[in-house]
Amino acid sequence: MKFTRRALLMAGGGALAFTGLSARLYSLQVLEGERYRLLSEDNQFNFRLVPPSRGRILDRFGALLADNRDSFRVLIVPEQAGDIAAALDRLARFMPLSDYERERVLRAASRGQRFNAITVAEDLDWQTFSAINLNAPELAGMAPDVGEVRSYPYAAAFAHVVGYVQTPNEDDLANESREAERLLRHPGFKVGKTGVEVAREQDLRGSAGALKIEVNSVGRVIRELPEQSNAPQQGQDVVMTLDADIQQYAYERLGQDSAAAVVIDVNSGELIALVSAPSFDPNLFVGGISSADFSGLRDNDHRPLFQKSIQGTYPPGSTFKAVSAAAAIEHNVFRPNETVHCSGSVRLGEREFHCWRRQGHGAVNLRTAVKTSCDIFFYEAAQRLGIERLHAMGQRFGIGQPFDIGIAGVARGIMPDPLWKRAQRNQGWSTGDSYNTVIGQGAMLASPLQLAVMTARVASGRAVEPTLYRNAMAPPAPHMGLRDESLVRVRDALRAAAEEPGGTSFGLGGLGIDGVEMAGKTGTAQVYSITAAERESGVRTQLDLPWRLRDHGLFVCYAPADNPKYAVVVVVEHGGGSSAATRPARDILRRVVARDPSSRPGVFANFGNIARSGL
Repeated sequence: MKFTRRALLMAGGGALAFTGLSARLYSLQVLEGERYRLLSEDNQFNFRLVPPSRGRILDRFGALLADNRDSFRVLIVPEQAGDIAAALDRLARFMPLSDYERERVLRAASRGQRFNAITVAEDLDWQTFSAINLNAPELAGMAPDVGEVRSYPYAAAFAHVVGYVQTPNEDDLANESREAERLLRHPGFKVGKTGVEVAREQDLRGSAGALKIEVNSVGRVIRELPEQSNAPQQGQDVVMTLDADIQQYAYERLGQDSAAAVVIDVNSGELIALVSAPSFDPNLFVGGISSADFSGLRDNDHRPLFQKSIQGTYPPGSTFKAVSAAAAIEHNVFRPNETVHCSGSVRLGEREFHCWRRQGHGAVNLRTAVKTSCDIFFYEAAQRLGIERLHAMGQRFGIGQPFDIGIAGVARGIMPDPLWKRAQRNQGWSTGDSYNTVIGQGAMLASPLQLAVMTARVASGRAVEPTLYRNAMAPPAPHMGLRDESLVRVRDALRAAAEEPGGTSFGLGGLGIDGVEMAGKTGTAQVYSITAAERESGVRTQLDLPWRLRDHGLFVCYAPADNPKYAVVVVVEHGGGSSAATRPARDILRRVVARDPSSRPGVFANFGNIARSGL
């Protein structure tokens, strides 16, 4: 009887348990089956972010200035690697790891989330990459991978203007959306840091895709499902106005000088070359430049990291006399062919102002004054013009004006006037200040880019704006509104300076292309004045001074003189005078004109389309 009661109790409990189990199974499989099926799929399938290829940067003819190439690399996932230092020690058996690379990985691992992969090394050779793959079981947390790396085929020639990319830092991530931040944190992903790379970052970056993958219970990838994935969208290509051939030639022609060169289309404002020398190899920065290499660039007295063509500012010296002459003609301050006597100096109060030619030029008119660069004539022009009219004309030709060419760092320069001097130095304006300004000295400062705009406006009579990106729909620049006589006479004087005996750049021998004449103006920007005591001790020429105290040399020129198409500006820091800049500028201008058949007489204009000139 007791046994029967116990059996009944046990049978009842079992039935109750079975009923509960059945109810739970019904709930899981029927009532909540769809929910758990979806959760199961989420556990089984993941989406892996696929970074886009970065857009390319091209010159005006399609030459690659910035491209992408495949790169063998190795990543580390801290969560899977355990002790990071020990994991790096194991990896070091198959590839060398510098102290810099180890510290970088350890620092990144300490700052980031442990499930985010970190790039240990890029650009591995095939032998190293194969060895890591072969020994993968011994390298927990290490992931051999094939990615893309930015490549700059022209290296130093375009480093300043094209710029370079690097791994994004926290500042880069600060203003990004959540989706963009995920992309920027992807191992090996790079963002623009300087030049066009950063200025056009959003265009070049593209959009990430998502690859659907099937994984097992421990997260190992079993297969990829590309047909159920979203492909990334490659970044847009950026086409520049620069000509790789001219840019490379100009860079090589500047040689070891600390210098800048700008080539501009005088009618459209398109920049054909924008060169700073010396330069650096931007490919060194992509993977992370070493401290030793960076120190070598930073401590170089020729400043290879500084973009002199747009950031450097220099007194324009006698190159500004073209603008001063235009102002004098426009405002009729001299009678036609009126002369001024140059004895070599002129007294203003207690101060003596000298002409560069100590023995003087004798009687000179405006044409001769520009041709021979007579300072005394222009001192008289300053007296008659007044600083207000001279200042207005300087601004009209681009001095002291900011130009937005689509990259950062463009210097504004200074076109001084009484308001500027009062605000900056709390001093009144003097006639001596006007004397200095009319010959491009004193407080006046201009970048090589501004001097290129100035020269282009003199040559074309149009208010051209410099541009760095191709735009076939851009309207022609408007005319400056000056009288034809003003510009015709200035151009004639500039042609005489280069093509007639007695001209300051006549010794160049012209452009060297039959039937094509050039026009140009030399300039010297004084850095240091040799004292009487130094002259007594034997310091008599620029070459006797230390390099950093020598005068800057400048030359502005354009061609053809009778139908201007291209202008070139060269500034050589501490070159000792204008002669350091004249021949490089002439050679660059000759290269540009020779490259464009339509700029030479006797050549059919449509031949330019066949010969890939297009300039």
